[in-house]
Amino acid sequence: MYESFFGLKNRPFSKTPDPKFIFYSKSHEEAFARLQHAVEEKELVLLTGEVGSGKTTLSRALMDSLGENYRIISIINPRLTPAQFIRFVAKRFDIDAAHTKDNLLELIYEKVYEDYNNGVTPVIIIDEAQLIPDKGTFDEIRLLTNFQLDEENLLSLILIGQPDLRSRLERRAYLPLRQRIGLSYHLNPLNDDEIREYIAHRLMIAGRTEPLFSEEAIKVICKFSQGIPRVINNIASNSLLEGFGLEAQEIMKEIIYDVVHELRLNGVK
Repeated sequence: MYESFFGLKNRPFSKTPDPKFIFYSKSHEEAFARLQHAVEEKELVLLTGEVGSGKTTLSRALMDSLGENYRIISIINPRLTPAQFIRFVAKRFDIDAAHTKDNLLELIYEKVYEDYNNGVTPVIIIDEAQLIPDKGTFDEIRLLTNFQLDEENLLSLILIGQPDLRSRLERRAYLPLRQRIGLSYHLNPLNDDEIREYIAHRLMIAGRTEPLFSEEAIKVICKFSQGIPRVINNIASNSLLEGFGLEAQEIMKEIIYDVVHELRLNGVK
């Protein structure tokens, strides 16, 4: 709608986690490096961050970076009972799920070992892991980390979730799983300088190299987004829409305030 008016090839602030637009802040770069290391070392890794902080985008970028020597198993809806979880994983190994849970674990191990012999590393990525409803499912996750040889693990497992996940795993009942975590990282919000770079980066990927948001407008975005990429995208996208309607050549702070008011961010009414 507004792309041609602002000299854009596509929409720069889409809500979908498109790795093409990924921006590596210092925290995002560190998180991505740790994810890569965990995969290389076949570790269990915990990645947490606030809603909209870019966790899923990072996981998509990680998956895109992995080559043919990896079997990616992505779980985006982890509301699974222990039996459902094991069946889901089994199906991703092309195993008939019509077996008992114990038999499925044995069959999964055989497939994992077969992958090992073929030079393939399974990578199980569980997004929104704070939604796992049953401690028993976490126990099954822990059992998968037992798939190892004397000298190395046979698969990598990545738990991604909101801060509640980290708090949950701090409970004594989860100690056996927590002790298996080889790497842990919390994704921080963007600081003000990074927000400026983030906005410029996404505009550039979308085809515009000239500034579009005034400095004062960016300051307002910094204030109300609290450095959360999804909120930045929401404010910026709505601001472009309003700016297009006003035929504005530059997005000024007044437009940002209007959008913040409409979105009722931080209690603004």
